[in-house]
Amino acid sequence: MLTILGFAMIATFLVLIMMKKMSPIAALVLIPALFCVFVGKGAKLGDYVLDGVTDLAPTAAMLMFAIVYFGVMIDVGLFDPIVRGILKFCKADPMRIVVGTALLAAIVSLDGDGSTTFMITVSAMYPLYKRLKMSLVVMTGVAAMANGVMNTLPWGGPTARAATALKLDASEIFVPMIPALLVGLLFVFGLSYVLGVRERRRLGMLTLDEVLEEEKESETVLVGSGGSGDSGDGKVSMRKGGGSGAGTDAGAGSGSGADAEDDTEDDSEDDGFQGLDPDRATLRPKLYWFNALLTVALLTAMIMEWLPIPVLFLIGAALALTVNFPHIPDQKARLAAHADNVLNVSGMVFAAAVFTGVLQGTGMVDNMAKWMVDVIPAGMGPHMAIVTGVLSLPLTYFMSNDGFYFGVLPVLAEAGAAHGVSPVEMARASLVGQPLHMSSPLVPAVYVLVGMAKVEFGDHTKFVVKWAALTCLVILGAGILFGII
Repeated sequence: MLTILGFAMIATFLVLIMMKKMSPIAALVLIPALFCVFVGKGAKLGDYVLDGVTDLAPTAAMLMFAIVYFGVMIDVGLFDPIVRGILKFCKADPMRIVVGTALLAAIVSLDGDGSTTFMITVSAMYPLYKRLKMSLVVMTGVAAMANGVMNTLPWGGPTARAATALKLDASEIFVPMIPALLVGLLFVFGLSYVLGVRERRRLGMLTLDEVLEEEKESETVLVGSGGSGDSGDGKVSMRKGGGSGAGTDAGAGSGSGADAEDDTEDDSEDDGFQGLDPDRATLRPKLYWFNALLTVALLTAMIMEWLPIPVLFLIGAALALTVNFPHIPDQKARLAAHADNVLNVSGMVFAAAVFTGVLQGTGMVDNMAKWMVDVIPAGMGPHMAIVTGVLSLPLTYFMSNDGFYFGVLPVLAEAGAAHGVSPVEMARASLVGQPLHMSSPLVPAVYVLVGMAKVEFGDHTKFVVKWAALTCLVILGAGILFGII
């Protein structure tokens, strides 16, 4: 009976959040609470929840302060020189532009938020793609895959969810996975090079001066405004027959890019692209090296495990706020600017305490694991980590991370434990599908990506699925080769 109720609870949770009938936070709280009553253990719901909250508090603290820390680093301009440098490197070479897209998306992904990554990446690179008439699905595909690999960072979401679901420390999941993830990231860069060479062959190699001259000859109207060669930022405004493109050496500026597909745009439409504003009030150029060294020290301490990750980010966020914004009203303003992300993520973690607490406290997960052990062929039992890695591709694509990590992974982990596979191996294997997951229709950030890039979601999916799945398999193969999985 508990087995049936357990699967019914997970199925109900997945269906409701996939159909967007409930938010993940509401579903994580209300559905298990209801099923706890069905099981006849409603009186113990409070104990289950408190036990879960106690276990998950460190993970919630890590996510909260990591979001604040990297949000502040973006605010003060830590990543601005990187954006400018990548744009200067790209010039008007399609191959460099595609590789630069992957590199920029990977670097900006350090903040752990996919929407931020895509907004910055598309704002910086879209004008170049439009001017040179490059394939926009290449941009969206490469950015999604790079972000998918980097999304496995402990504060990015999946690792924290896996640690939460299996009650593990995020660092013991992530740190050993670094070699395999680096292989995956290098594969994305290599794939970007191949796709860029393909675009170069299709379009030829021009200089931006030649492109600008062609635009003048085509009598397109200059409607966009952009930054100088030093800023790498610009605002893109679209009208019939044109959109602003990238400027001079840095690849940012103003101009219109003639493109057949633009003819279908409404004359009044405004893309409203605004990348990293070079004149924003939060910039702290005099503190750049302090912020850079602080970030390097923080990441080094995390990898070396000198202190627990939540403690490191708590200290880092406090230092970043105090040094960059010594006045209390300014600190409050920065915290308020990132409050939405902090509340959403930390709220999800604490809501998960109800789901995992009920699943484990009532004995549902044990009964479901026993059933799965009986179903899985005996010969596959010792290889449950590999099985989990392969299953993570379709499961994380067709369901949300919440559904997979809180609903499915605990069951797989229990089944693996029966065959001697440690929970930490299962957690690492569960991260393999993230490059594909970031293009899932259930990921809100992907709509930011395709919307800003003016790409149809179906076109993006058709292009990226095969490459993202291959990236996942490369990571899985590297994990097996290195003995991580």
